[in-house]
Amino acid sequence: MLRLLLLLLTLLMPVVAAAQVLLPGQGTTRAEREGLEIGTSTSEIAITSDFRGADLTIFGAVTNTDDLLLAIGQYDVIVVLEGPREDATVRKKERVFGIWINTSSMTFAEVPHSYSMSSSRSIDDITTPLDLTGEGIGIDHIPLRPIDFAGNFNSLNEFRTAFRRLQQVGGLYERDPSGVRFVSSNLFKASLRLPANIPNGVHTVRAYLFKSGKFVTQKSQPLRVIKTGIEQTITDAAHEEPIFYGCFAVLLAVLTGWGASLIFRKD
Repeated sequence: MLRLLLLLLTLLMPVVAAAQVLLPGQGTTRAEREGLEIGTSTSEIAITSDFRGADLTIFGAVTNTDDLLLAIGQYDVIVVLEGPREDATVRKKERVFGIWINTSSMTFAEVPHSYSMSSSRSIDDITTPLDLTGEGIGIDHIPLRPIDFAGNFNSLNEFRTAFRRLQQVGGLYERDPSGVRFVSSNLFKASLRLPANIPNGVHTVRAYLFKSGKFVTQKSQPLRVIKTGIEQTITDAAHEEPIFYGCFAVLLAVLTGWGASLIFRKD
């Protein structure tokens, strides 16, 4: 009888050990990190002479979600269309002896030429300003690093504020706090507005996922914006053959002026 009990205990020990190993494993599976997938309605935007802006639609899905957190709206998505990065100079004008002249300037390194953002709600309600600054999300949190800056902090803030204001007035920086909608439990749709003066080049669509106010992950995808037709021909000629382009422009101006003088000449 004792031998039988010992044999049963020997056989049960691997099962107990396996059960002890499975319990943590089950917790690890549940804690698997959420994922994010996105797709755009088009991969290329063509700019013609009558281009007046366009709307870009982004579709996406959140994977490995927690059903309870999903049901109570603890997942938020921010979608951004970021233009090509380049140095940008802001100049300050002051009145000197009755004439407005540029008295100072500041150049910021590698800032997005355009920036359009949509979110499931106001980004200030999604997470903290510190987290937004850390990820560089939002017009007010885009990193603006000056080149060769040697002034005071107040002057730096003044130029940063001026740059953001100018970009928004020009329609290049936009935000929509309700542009992202969840069309099902984990599928979302976002709309971004492309301004009429959107720059050429490779833009980047970025989607950021937050859970209970904490950043989880992001996904990015390129978007090409190109000129087509006569506009692209003129642009290529100006950059590839600048001497020929300049001579042709001068000749065209001379011929146009001479022709106009003949047509409207009063005898």
